Amino acid sequence: MVLASQPAQAEPLASPPDTMAERMLACAPCHGAQGEGTRDPYFPRLAGKPAGYLFNQLVAFRNGRRHYPPMNYLLAYLPEAYLKDMAEYLASLNPPLPPPAVPSAGEEVLATGRRLVTQGDASRNIPACTSCHGPNLTGMEPGIPGLLGLRPNYISAQLGAWRYGTRTALSPDCMQVVAGHLTEADVAAVTAWLSSRPAPEERRSVPQGTYALPFACGSQPQ
Repeated sequence: MVLASQPAQAEPLASPPDTMAERMLACAPCHGAQGEGTRDPYFPRLAGKPAGYLFNQLVAFRNGRRHYPPMNYLLAYLPEAYLKDMAEYLASLNPPLPPPAVPSAGEEVLATGRRLVTQGDASRNIPACTSCHGPNLTGMEPGIPGLLGLRPNYISAQLGAWRYGTRTALSPDCMQVVAGHLTEADVAAVTAWLSSRPAPEERRSVPQGTYALPFACGSQPQ
């Protein structure tokens, strides 16, 4: 008599590692596996930005102060402790910056952008970007982000959002005040120059207190 063969026992499936790195892979399609950003100009680099800044943005999306439905939906029910863990993980990453954009603007526009970023325009109450974001534009802990490695369309869109009040921050909302003094031509010039900057040797944000801010800013504790 031929005995029916017994079905093979399935091997138990191994559980994926329960780490923040594994969980954050859900963010990779938009922001890259290491938070480095993707080719989509509107999905920014997150890696290496100050944890306090990233946490503020996650809370803003969760609470609806920043408006982008996929982010609002994904973060809607996450507690602040978990958002802090996410922010600290992203802040710990340090992948290379992408190659700088090849500017399509002319030399005069680039010169204007460079002047506004590095010197500002006191006659119009526009401080230099470097006075808050640092001489190397890498930001400062805990709440001021670096400005390098971002694509032109993203920089332009965010400056526009600050100008028109569709992006806001904790009071006093210093970026909304500064951006409110910019013209569309200023935004185009700043965008062109910033996006064309090469990566500095040190990409990480400098420690809190490395330099004094020109005014109070709600997202950066004094």
